[in-house]
Amino acid sequence: MDGATVSVAKGLSPARVVATQETYLRKTILMKTVLAAAAVTVAAAPLTAEARPKHRVLICSSPSGVRRNANNGTIIGGVGGALVGQAIGHNTAGTLIGAGAGAVAGHEIAKSRAKRKCHYEYR
Repeated sequence: MDGATVSVAKGLSPARVVATQETYLRKTILMKTVLAAAAVTVAAAPLTAEARPKHRVLICSSPSGVRRNANNGTIIGGVGGALVGQAIGHNTAGTLIGAGAGAVAGHEIAKSRAKRKCHYEYR
């Protein structure tokens, strides 16, 4: 005797038995699919982690070149900005504002020009 015959003998309708069996099979298939997908994800995670580069490193011909050039640009920009600020404002406030703006601009310009001789590597 199979399960459907026993269930019918217990008083359940055959349609109800078939619907219950279908629901059980659907849930079983869904669970097996979810577990298989999880297993594939867990197995693939270490492979993708090893394939990724570790760090992006800036490589320059001389390590202190970028900093030295940026510092020189800050000084030259500050002096130039102070002279322009004094010429325009004829007072201390104009000189200080010009020096600050010139220092920032000089620093950024010198830093970007120094980095032209650099490149990035993944290590």
